[in-house]
Amino acid sequence: MPGQTKPVVPKLDLRRQLRHLFSPPPGRVVVVDVPQRPYLMVDGVVDAGVPPAESPGFVAATAALYAVAYGVKFASKQRETDPLDFTVLPLEGLWAAESGEFAFGKVEPWLYTLLIMQPDHVTDQMVGAAVAQAQATAQRNKQPTTALEQVRLQTWEEGRCIQVMHVGPYADEPATIAVMDAFAEENGYSLHGRHHEIYLGDPRRSSPETLKTVLRHPVLEAT
Repeated sequence: MPGQTKPVVPKLDLRRQLRHLFSPPPGRVVVVDVPQRPYLMVDGVVDAGVPPAESPGFVAATAALYAVAYGVKFASKQRETDPLDFTVLPLEGLWAAESGEFAFGKVEPWLYTLLIMQPDHVTDQMVGAAVAQAQATAQRNKQPTTALEQVRLQTWEEGRCIQVMHVGPYADEPATIAVMDAFAEENGYSLHGRHHEIYLGDPRRSSPETLKTVLRHPVLEAT
C-alpha cells in the first residue's frame, strides 16, 4: 500500500555478544571457554614452503567461505518468517602440519580448516541454497566451483582455551606463541588440538604492523 513503511529487520551482532572471544588484550594471555557453536567450514592443504596467501587452493577456499556466508546472511534477512539480519563474523583458521608437529619454521605441507561462526538459526538447507547460488554465479563467470562444493555447516565446541591478541605481521607470531606456551606451562595447562587463528584485519588493506590476529590454543588442565 502507498505510504506503508517496510518493517525493520532485527540485526544480530554475535561479535559484540561474544566480545571476550574476539577481543583479548594485546600481549596478555587469557583463558576462555569457547562454547558449542555452528560454523561454516572448508578444509584444504597449503603446499610446503608456499605462503597461504599465495596458495590458489587457500585463496579459493577463503572466497568460497565468504560467498556462502554472505549468501546465508542475505537469505536470513529476506525470509518471510522471522527475518533476521546478522553481522558476518571474522574468518578463522585451524592449522596443523602434515607430520603432526606444527611449527612456523618447518617446511612441510600445512593442513587447514577455515571457518566462520554462524548464528544458531542457520540450517543445512540455508547453507545448501547459498552454495547452489554461489555455484551458479561462479559458473556464469566461468570460475571453478570445487571449493564451494566442500563448504559445510558443522557444530563444534572448542572448550577451554588460552588466547592472546597478536598485533603485527603473521611472520612474527612465533614470539607471541612462545608467550602462550610459557603461560600454559606456568599455569599447569597442556596444549592439545590445532593452532587457531582469528583474522581481524585484512592484509590486502592494512599494513603488516597493524594487523590484528587472535591466537588461540585449546588446553587441558593438569590432573
